[in-house]
Amino acid sequence: MTNSHGLAMSWEEWGKHDAVALADLVRAGTVAASELCAQAAAGVARIDPQLEAVLGLYDDVVADPDKDRPSREGRLYGVPMFLKDLGSGLAGRKQESGSKLFKDHVLETTDPLVDNYLSAGLVPLGRSTTPEFGMTFDTATDYLGRVKVTHNPWKLERTPGGSSGGSAAAVAAGIVPISMSSDGGGSTRIPASFCGLVGLKATRGRVPRPLSQSEYATRISIDGVVTRTVRDTAAAYDYLTRIPNGGSFMTIGGRSISYAQAVERDPGRLAIGLSTGMWGRAAPTDPEVIDHVRGVAALLEGLGHDIIEIAEENICDWQALWSAYTINWVGSRAQFATTSRERGLVPERLADYLGPMVYRHYLAAARYDKFDIWKMMAQNNTVTRQFGRLMERVDVLLTPTMAIRVPHANGPYSLLREEELDPWLARLCDACRYTMPANETGLPAISVPAGLDHDGLPIGVQFYGNFCCEDLLLQLAAQIERARPEWFGAVPPVHVTRSL
Repeated sequence: MTNSHGLAMSWEEWGKHDAVALADLVRAGTVAASELCAQAAAGVARIDPQLEAVLGLYDDVVADPDKDRPSREGRLYGVPMFLKDLGSGLAGRKQESGSKLFKDHVLETTDPLVDNYLSAGLVPLGRSTTPEFGMTFDTATDYLGRVKVTHNPWKLERTPGGSSGGSAAAVAAGIVPISMSSDGGGSTRIPASFCGLVGLKATRGRVPRPLSQSEYATRISIDGVVTRTVRDTAAAYDYLTRIPNGGSFMTIGGRSISYAQAVERDPGRLAIGLSTGMWGRAAPTDPEVIDHVRGVAALLEGLGHDIIEIAEENICDWQALWSAYTINWVGSRAQFATTSRERGLVPERLADYLGPMVYRHYLAAARYDKFDIWKMMAQNNTVTRQFGRLMERVDVLLTPTMAIRVPHANGPYSLLREEELDPWLARLCDACRYTMPANETGLPAISVPAGLDHDGLPIGVQFYGNFCCEDLLLQLAAQIERARPEWFGAVPPVHVTRSL
């Protein structure tokens, strides 16, 4: 099965297939895994010069997709993906975390999450871009001898989001149907929103952490995937949620149902909370974003669900939430001193190895002491229990994914800006007011597409679920996908199917 370009299928055919569909072709013997990898590699050559989403391909995997031993029994065997250049990684492969501090760093061990990708049969084909240490949602770096800015395939002057920006841009543009993400403040859900994709952040402890980390030390972050279809996310999470013995510090129990099976049926009638308020921040939410969220609420009401307006003062102590998140977000950057020594550097030289805004985070970490850490832990306890009580009143909570529409690339949220930290961080938290609380509390949340704004850019909406209720979030997302299929897998102007 080859076309005139020597590829397994035309770009039009390629663009119509999600990961499940491609894996079905491999299983049926219609195409080979090597052909899928060759097509994805050709997709990189075809449009990545415009996107700058891919840091590099693994040439040995392009030649032999079984090089890293993906399971032939996995549901997604043969489907190529990219590993985000941050977080869980693959032994023998480079991982630089978007930073000069880790330039040319090669991993010695494979993390449990990547083992899960391989168990699913996914084929890591290369690395996707991320901002330095994933510390913003604007994917721009300056450690490779030039400024490298990842672009949104819907409008190249805009950011695809982040910190999983490279993965999201590659998936939205049709290079691959699925790619690795991670989420410490919205870094799966934000690029999903900005690129018109599906992005699930699972419950804390549901997905294994990298071997060097634990849910205690890095409570806010969790790895995942970005996809174009709900069933791809569901199929992947049937594998991603496998925790090896000793692989998690938080025992939350196994799943009672396959996510892939769950999304085949609609959920029952749900009590859906609705909130588009300030959430303790100063700047208002973009009115067009609110309009889209309320449009989704109306859709859900028409599907038989009950919509309940939630007053934001009834959600949590917002001052406590933002204090806890900020202390953790900034205070944890003190670790760069230890990291620098491990890399053979003295901390006094960190200014030469960190970007301007990341370095300001490091300096600001000195504001906090052990008493602030105890304060942070007490505040986390308070707001997590408050969100827990809210989720006893509703089945899910509907919010915007982001308080803003898609901003310019390397713009006001870039880590490369020469600006004081406090106003920059306040702007970041204002924009991410609806995503960051899920990281602070550990609740699961999913972003799904909700159409385009007046500039032709995607807007996503977000659903919070109760702890360990990823299956319900996926069911609801699939119900929306069936009701509004045009919102999912929409083709942006920069796409492998478009003439260049």
